Amino acid sequence: MRIFKLPDLGEGLQEAEIVTWHVKTGDTVAADQPLLSVETAKAIVEIPSPYAGTIAKLFAQPGDIVHLGAPLVGVEGAGEDADAGTVVGSVQVGTHVVNEAAPAGSAAPAAAMAARVKATPAVRALARRLGVDLAMATASGPEGVVTAADVERVASTLAELGTPEQLRGVRRAMAQNMARAQAEVAAATVMDDADIHAWQPGADVTIRLVRALVAGCRAEPGLNAWYEGQTARRHVLKKIDVGIAADLPEGLFVPVLRDVGNRDAADLRHGLDRMRADIRARTIAPEEMRGNTITLSNFGMIAGRYAAPIVVPPTVAILGAGRVREEVVAAGGVPAVHRVMPLSLTFDHRVVTGGEAARFLAAVIADLEMAV
Repeated sequence: MRIFKLPDLGEGLQEAEIVTWHVKTGDTVAADQPLLSVETAKAIVEIPSPYAGTIAKLFAQPGDIVHLGAPLVGVEGAGEDADAGTVVGSVQVGTHVVNEAAPAGSAAPAAAMAARVKATPAVRALARRLGVDLAMATASGPEGVVTAADVERVASTLAELGTPEQLRGVRRAMAQNMARAQAEVAAATVMDDADIHAWQPGADVTIRLVRALVAGCRAEPGLNAWYEGQTARRHVLKKIDVGIAADLPEGLFVPVLRDVGNRDAADLRHGLDRMRADIRARTIAPEEMRGNTITLSNFGMIAGRYAAPIVVPPTVAILGAGRVREEVVAAGGVPAVHRVMPLSLTFDHRVVTGGEAARFLAAVIADLEMAV
């Protein structure tokens, strides 16, 4: 029997959730026949069989989270006993994880966080017995020591709340990416307003923002870059591939508009509409969720004026646009009511200076204030 393991799905993805099996035990499969569909941090991906044979065993069920290198399926009649692929990292099935080594750049596991909490061995044993994460307890003991009463208080509260939701798919990936970003990036944010009173009625806000972001990148190319934190190497990129943050009930998606500096407004709008439709249908290709060089978040379409958006490595900048509002401004030396768009630019201060960020934002504002 040959064992087929979860293959490398690219972009550093370390795990996937089983969505559905297209085969069952006893089925005969051909090489390249679809075996199963999995959901990753990027999209739903169909995995084909690497060889022909008879399905002898399924090692995971729908809903299980399987780590890179974990066994997926055993196939009889596919040659001598062998494994397809090599197990690396940790093997994860369902909610049980056996860790061999934490991936570089990953957030510290809960056990490591709990180990930094001050508590006696007896209190730690109580927390394990009650299923309480020590990091959730507010310490009431001397010098910040967590007591048994603190643990019991958390356990009581959790019991009242009922069964917690296990983060999966996109929301799980969001939690991991945000934790990584907070751990790695030296984030700083600069804010300002753009007077868009000269815009024509019906202007496409998102596409104008994309065009303005291109102007910012041309003024300060260093913000359209990737940074390798472990090696301190920066890659300034010529092509501008913008990740457009999209809010859906399932979580945060960031499809990528490619080469935006060389496309007209109609082409950009068509591409953006197509990607959003694919996201809602959960049919977007994984490659359309990878490799952005800078990010745009138009959160003002919902609410909010300013923000401190999160820069996710390896990118070094994200531009956020708040809710457009009418405001009294000085126009030609007299008060006037104009439409104003608030802007927030967060950047990785490890590689981007404050001056570079300010010049980038100034170029964005100048482009937005044009009457086009």
